[in-house]
Amino acid sequence: MIIRRYVPDDLDGLIALFHASVRRIAIKDYTEAQVKAWAPDDPDRERWTVRRASRPTWVAEIDGALAGFTDLEPDGHVDMMFVHPDHQGRGVAGALLRQVEAEAARLGLGRLFTEASITARPFFERKGFRMIAPQTVSVRGQDMVNYRMEKLLR
Repeated sequence: MIIRRYVPDDLDGLIALFHASVRRIAIKDYTEAQVKAWAPDDPDRERWTVRRASRPTWVAEIDGALAGFTDLEPDGHVDMMFVHPDHQGRGVAGALLRQVEAEAARLGLGRLFTEASITARPFFERKGFRMIAPQTVSVRGQDMVNYRMEKLLR
């Protein structure tokens, strides 16, 4: 596995990875309507392009295939952390989080925070994040539960 910085040529692969992860993995914790709202058939490529360009994003590759990705906003917010269904349980998310933590340390950040899905919450808890509060968010007309979580770094 290699972890590297995102490049614009990765965009379609990241969108497909996100779609597969939500539709095939999160479906165990969310309804079909919720996952279709979260990962729609017609993703907003412009929004994805802008978001990827606005913050450091890292991708994990295994044997040349995109296995996962994550990002880090300047305030310590981890907005996205997704692993392709074919690479679940292989340490991809852990490797990506180590990259995020190294960048946070380099930037002098005191904490990381995220809004973890029901599916991702156990991973973040195993990695030292604590739940601040559950919340309900609305995505394309569907209400979904996720969890505000944080990890203190100092």
